[in-house]
Order: sequence, then structure tokens, then C-alpha cells
Amino acid sequence: MIQEVYERWCHHPNLDPSYREVLCNMEETEKQDSFYTTIAFGTAGMRGLLGPGTNRINLHTIRKANVGFAQYICEHGEEAKQRGIAIGYDNRHMSKEFAMDSARVLATFGIRSYVFDALRPTPELSFAVRHLHCFGGIMITASHNPKEYNGYKLYDEKGCQLVPHLAQQVIAKVNAVADELAITADVNEEQKKLITIIGKEVDEEYYRHVVGIQLNPDVKKETVKIVFSPEHGTANVAVQELYHRLGYHCIPVLEQCTPDPDFAMTPTPNPEERGAYELALNYAKKENADIILVCDPDADRMGVGVLHQGEYILLTGNQSGSVLIEYILSQLQAKQLMPPHPVMFNTVVTSDLGEKIAASYGVETEKTLTGFKFIGEKVAKYEVNNEKQYVFGYEESYGSLIQPFVRDKDAPQACLMLAEAACFYKEQGKTLVDVLYDLYAKHGAYEESQTSLTLAGQAGAEKIQAILSGLRASQPQEISGMKVVRFEDYKECRVVDHGKESELCGFTKSDVLKYYLEDGSWIAIRPSGTEPKCKFYYCVRGVDLDEAKAKTKRYQEAIAEMIQ
Repeated sequence: MIQEVYERWCHHPNLDPSYREVLCNMEETEKQDSFYTTIAFGTAGMRGLLGPGTNRINLHTIRKANVGFAQYICEHGEEAKQRGIAIGYDNRHMSKEFAMDSARVLATFGIRSYVFDALRPTPELSFAVRHLHCFGGIMITASHNPKEYNGYKLYDEKGCQLVPHLAQQVIAKVNAVADELAITADVNEEQKKLITIIGKEVDEEYYRHVVGIQLNPDVKKETVKIVFSPEHGTANVAVQELYHRLGYHCIPVLEQCTPDPDFAMTPTPNPEERGAYELALNYAKKENADIILVCDPDADRMGVGVLHQGEYILLTGNQSGSVLIEYILSQLQAKQLMPPHPVMFNTVVTSDLGEKIAASYGVETEKTLTGFKFIGEKVAKYEVNNEKQYVFGYEESYGSLIQPFVRDKDAPQACLMLAEAACFYKEQGKTLVDVLYDLYAKHGAYEESQTSLTLAGQAGAEKIQAILSGLRASQPQEISGMKVVRFEDYKECRVVDHGKESELCGFTKSDVLKYYLEDGSWIAIRPSGTEPKCKFYYCVRGVDLDEAKAKTKRYQEAIAEMIQ
């Protein structure tokens, strides 16, 4: 079967010429992985390795996705086609080509599109959908994945990534496309008129909205040095422009400001990994900078380093999120700007600390599954009924949203608010780490960490499923000697709380397991939706950080033994 599909690709007259030589030179292992399945179009769109094959990201699999999306748009009538689709892209190999090809495929269905003239942040694409009153959006990006990857994400008319019940409609149409190689992107002169190039006019509106998030616009900025890196990606222009306009002292990591698809000057473009900070740390030590801010290539995630007592401490996404919550909510309260029914959103694998901070300010927390689309969905709901008012949303994976004129994680917003917070607290003689430690003293010490098991290919996918199935079946009663007091299974929608079983409500089914321990800690396990990984999340509470770190090590070792 694999050989048959491979041969069809090799000899198909519509095959893009750039793929033919690669196919001819494929070794057997690569051939197997490229053709053993069709790349999954899931609820988060598509993400995968670049290259020819049914299990790769390439012009033909992107076209297949676009045909399915186009059919979905057409079902919503002529108005949807005329409102059109906003299209953005990042710095990766083939991103611009995929974006323009997407516009052409949509045009063959009579659908308008608005394509950015150059790479832009993912949050600006979300903003553009709403600003231009489009029916939806397409973002070509692989986010924080390595250079060998690219991806395709879909947005609804609210600027939110498609939630499962909408995504399933598109998925069904994509899967029904029998032959991706038969699709062409040839457009006539009339169809070309459906494609509009957009640029600075949208930038200016986006910047205007971001500037509007400031809580203390007159804070003393000149004393705080910020080293900033876009990791070769889309945050470069937006963040530097915002800092320049507002008077922040920004020192860009120049070697990482070029839109290099090979990420030549960084070991990794992922702010979750220490390698993303190497060059920025060198800059910071030379300049004696107060903070380091690093964005991933599509500018939805932001990593933070803080100079504290002579050394640079890298914050996790949970920690930077907690500091932002404290700053934003304290200022809303101090300025009497807190809305009557404030709500904050985070996910089921996000630390408990943020929720405790929010509660101290009278702010309710609602949890969602992993994926900012679920937060965006709740924002849209409350925007209509006004039962609750949004004050913040974040995930443990270094992404947050300050104000919801965007419906996705927004690193430029986060960079601006974090810089403002650093300036505000420096006037009080505090670093952002001081603020974090004050939160530990008030709410308890938390050690939040994440590990992952990378298992690529068909065998890897099967192994990940076996791990989850085994844990689901065994349902451990203790982990490293600590009693499991509550167990949540988001796939089977069940809860076992102190031995009593009930239904888990309010969440879309998802392959997530979560164990609550007697000491107030929890451990969650889920397969990644975008990478060949099984992820393990730890939120461990201790009387102090040393105890929390020691317990975390024991829990991680216990989990490693359980999944062998």
C-alpha cells in the first residue's frame, strides 16, 4: 500500500517539480514515515514535517486542507464568500508560498482573501479577521516547532481558532478529498481580483489596540533595560515598534532579528527551552539588562528572564503568568477599574497559583482544555451575554492574552505589559522575581514543571496511546507514596474523588489524565496535539521551594517507572 501511494506521487503529472528529486532519493525508512498515513487534520489544524508525502506538510496536503475549508465556507453562502478569509504567515520555509497558494485555491471557489504582504504575528492575524469582518482566517505557521516543521491553522469569524464542533465539520470535508494531487491553484484574471494584499493599515490598528492595554503609561521607563529576541520570527517588527513608540529601553538581539527560516543563530526557537535564551543572556550580561523577553517564531508565546541578585532567572510560563496576574489585578483594583463580575481563564494543566492570586482579588477562574481556542470560545460567549467580564487569560505554555481584541495568545501584548510591570516594580525596589517570591509567601510555594517523552513515527504514536491506555486501566492509588485523592479522565468523562465516581462535565472529550495528590499537588498527562510527544505536567506544592523541588523530583521518577 505504501509503495503504491509512493509510486502514484512519483509519477503524478501535477506533482510540484520541487518534490520529485526528494521522492526519488528517499530511503526506505523516510518513505515509510512519509506515506504510512495521511497527515492528521485535527482540531488544531495541521502541523508536521515539511516534504513530499501524504504524511507531510507540502503544497498538495495544504491544498487538500484548503479545498475542505473552501467547501465549508461555501456552505455558509455567498455572504461568507464575500466577507472572505484573512491569511497570515511566519518566517518558515514555504510559509509565504503556502499562504499565496491558499488564497489562489480559495479564489477558485469564488472566495475573497486578504493576505498580509509579509510575515506577521499570529495574534495580528486573529485581530485582522475581526478588524476586516472576515468569515475566518488561515495562519501558516508551526509556532515553536523546529525548523523542519510547518503548519496550517484555521480561525472563525471571531478570530478564534476553530473549536472542535466547527473543526469537525472542516475535518470531514478535508478527509473526503480523495486525491490531493489532483487539486490545482490555477486562477483566471477575475479570480485574481478576489485576492487583496494587506499591510500597514492593519498594523496601525493592531498597534493602536495594543497601546491601549497600558495601565500605567507614565511609569518611569528609562531605568529598565530590556533585551528582546524574536528568535528570527514575526515578533521583531511589532514589539520593537511598540517599545520605540512608548519610550521603552529595548536592546534587540540583532543576530536573531533576521527572518531566517533555518533559525541559524538560535539552538531552538521555543521559549520553553533554555537554548532559546543563550544569545539573549550574553547580551543581557553585557548590558546589565533588567529583563530578557524572548518570543517564539509566530509571536504567540513569550519567555522571560529576570536579573535577580546578580543572576538571571528564567521564569516558567506559569510563573510569568502569575506575575502578570498580580500586576494587572492589583492595578485594576487600585484604579477602581475592576469590572463587576471579573473572570480569568486558564487550562486544566496550568498551575493552581494563578487561581489563588485571582481569588485574592475577587476574580473567578474558569478552566478549559489545553488550547487557547477554548479560552477564545468563552471570551466570545461572555462578550455576548456580559454575565462575566474578561480580565486575563493564559496557559502554562508561555502564552497569555491581556485584552481580548485578539482571540489567541498575544506575545506583543504580553511583552508590553511585562515591561510595564518591570518598570512599576523597579520603582518599588523589586524585581519580578521578588514579586513571585512574595506570591509564594502569601499563597504557598509551587514548583511547576513539564517533561515530555518524544516518540516519532507510527511506532511512537502507538506507544503514546499504549501509555495513556495503560494508565487509564491501572488507575494508580498512590504516586511516590503519596495518596491519589482525585482522578480525572477527560476522555471517558469520569471523576473518582475519594473513591466516589461521578461524571466529568463541561469539557470536550480529550485524552487527558489528571491525578490530585493528598499534599495539594497534581500531575497531568496528555499526548501533544502538535508534536510526537507525550507530555507530563507537575504542579507540586511545598512548605517552601526546596521541598517542592525535592517532591517534584520524586514524582517525576515515579511516573517514569510507571510508564516503562
